[in-house]
Order: sequence, then structure tokens, then C-alpha cells
Amino acid sequence: MQTFEHLSAPPRMLMGPGPISAYPRVLRALSNQLIGQYDPAMTNYMNQTMELYRQVFKTKNDATVLVDGTSRAGIEAVLVSLIEPGDTVLVPIFGRFGHLLSEIAQRAGAQVISFEVEWGTVVSDSAVEQAIIKHKPKLLALVQGDTSTTMLQPLQGIGEICKKHGVLFYSDATASIVGNPFETDLWQLDAVSVGLQKCLGGPSGSAPITLSPNAVELIRKRKHVEAGIRTQSHQSGSASRISSNYFDLGMILDYWGEERLNHHTEATSMLYAARECAQLNLEEGLDEVIKRHQLAGGAMAAGLRAMGLNLFGDQAHKMNNVVGVVIPSEVNGDAIRMAMLNQFNIEIGTSFGPLHGKIWRIGTMGYNARLDTVLLTLVALEALLVQAGAVVHKGAAYQVASAFYLEGS
Repeated sequence: MQTFEHLSAPPRMLMGPGPISAYPRVLRALSNQLIGQYDPAMTNYMNQTMELYRQVFKTKNDATVLVDGTSRAGIEAVLVSLIEPGDTVLVPIFGRFGHLLSEIAQRAGAQVISFEVEWGTVVSDSAVEQAIIKHKPKLLALVQGDTSTTMLQPLQGIGEICKKHGVLFYSDATASIVGNPFETDLWQLDAVSVGLQKCLGGPSGSAPITLSPNAVELIRKRKHVEAGIRTQSHQSGSASRISSNYFDLGMILDYWGEERLNHHTEATSMLYAARECAQLNLEEGLDEVIKRHQLAGGAMAAGLRAMGLNLFGDQAHKMNNVVGVVIPSEVNGDAIRMAMLNQFNIEIGTSFGPLHGKIWRIGTMGYNARLDTVLLTLVALEALLVQAGAVVHKGAAYQVASAFYLEGS
């Protein structure tokens, strides 16, 4: 019999684009004992979690639940439940994760219309409206924060455009929620999905979602209750059955609703984590959490500039919580990243597609949106760049980032 050492993960400081270092309170919540899925304590925690995420999403949507799985599970559940084969779906793309939305929509049977802007920029409201007028989609799917480019897509005016033209509006806000402003109801979104592993400060593995009454009505028209739990009181919907059983939001809503109709066994430990993520962010205050991310991200960006490095993309549309750094031509970007990890226990990220090997992505998210993590990362990066022969302004990053942080706090 072969066995391995007891788990003892290295003490990494995760300063990349995600996942991030979880809040200690979330780690403690994960260690709670398991209970049964219909235990009154468990269903009470489920109800509490729904109410907490209504506040996080800034919505009155009753249909605010968790999908068990990573943030991609939430994306797929929303898209496969809203899209019927042949539906037209519009996906503007400004980074890797727009391509992901497009692929999932295609797999759900949609006729996907996409257009792509240069990575490092965002999509204009006028471009979205022109595409809606031309193609008349059922659904617009748009990422808010795309960590592959570190850009934050403005959403404020797009919901009104969608309502004017009778289009459902969905956004993946995994990388941006609570680190940047997000207003589900005010911005007239019909569906939102996120994950815990970015600014919310938890582990990957649970995907909070919220659905407007219009989205729920559409999903209910596709209602199907599986054999074995279906009774004579359950009536099938008039539209096509959702193609996925696991990601059938109609059945998931019934599981989280008053009927508690069995669909799956809720991932108890992840429910604990999701509940604690929402609770601690709300206790701090969403405005204060966003301000903290803005302050830490701004200090990081200021320090990198002071070091003499160039930042990637349109900085007017940068996420608060991730910054893209152009890798100096005289160094090996991957070698610096590995040295950061092996010598300092600090993880930073590279990127994808056309940006792979050209930029580093450095995050200041959740528990790591703090002055000490910013300064440690800057000092370590500077030391390794000097060692590799890069021309940097020695000592400037620490001074500038410290001053930026202290002036803003």
C-alpha cells in the first residue's frame, strides 16, 4: 500500500489573479462539523446564505442561491438554464473569459454572435447597442472584470439598453464582486454569477448566483422534475427541458426553496465558507471593502510605476484588485515568477493568449488587500529584478507605495 505525507501546504502568499489566500475566519468556518442536508440547522444556514448574498449582490431577487462547484459551474448553470437550442446570444469579448462565455453558450446550443475589442480596452455601450439592434439576441452575456487583461467593463448603462430592446442581461462578476462596485438591481441585470476565490476571500468551490423574476419565469417554463421524486402535483413546463441535470436551475431553485425538493446533496463545508465570506464582507461594509481594494490596488500600481515598470492596458478601466505589469524585455518572466514563489513564497500570475509571457498579473484581493502584502510583493519583485539585471529605480517602490497607502487610509 502506498501512502503519502500528511497534508502540510506551503505558506504561500497568493498575490496573483486568483485564487487568493482565504480569510482566517473562512478557514475556520470550513472546519465545522458536517450536518445533514435537511437538518433544520442546515436549512437555516441555507436561508441565511441566500439573504446574505442578496445584500452582496445588492438585489431583492428571491432567487439568490449557491451552485455547488467552481465559478465556472455558476456560469454554466446560468447559461444552460436560460439558453434554448437556437437562441441568439450576444457575447462582447475583451479578454479570455469572454471567449469562455461564448464557448459555454455554444455548447448550450446557442447561435453566438460575438465581437472582440483589443485586449487592454473595454467595450463601449454604443457598440453593444448597435450589435443588439443588428442581431436581436435573446441574451447578452458580458464579463465585468476579466483578470486575463485586468480590465473592468462598465455595466451601468448596459442594463437600460437591454431592457429597451427586450434582451436578458447576464454578467460574470467572479473576479470583481466586492472589490469593485456592483449593483444588480440598479444596473438592471437579470442574472449574475460569481465565485468565492477572488475578492470575496474564500476557496474555489461554490458559485453564488442571483436571478431576476424575468429569468426565473423563463427557467420555470423549462421546468422538469426527475423521475423518482416527481409527484402528480409536479407539472412539466411548456418549453424545452434544460439539457443538464446537475446545472438545472429549475431543480436547484426547488431544492433551495420551500419545497426542499431533493436535487443534490449540498456541499456543506462550501456552504459554510460561502456564508462566512458574505458575512465578513458585510460586517466590514461593502463600501469599505471596495475602498480597501482600491487603496491596496492603487498602492501596488503606484509602487510598480515608481520601480520603472510599465502597466498594461487602459488604466482608466483597470480593476481595483488586479494590475497588469509589462515584463521587462531583459528578464525571463517565468523565471522571476518561480523565484518569487520559491524564495519568497509569493505567487504572482502570468496571462493567457496574446498576453502570455508578456505581462505579469499581480492581485491585491480579499485578505491580501493590505499594506504589508503590497510592500512585501514589491520588495521581493524589485530584489529579483535587480538580481536578473533589469534596470529599476531601487527603493522607490517601497517609498511611493507606503506614501500612497498612508495618504489614502
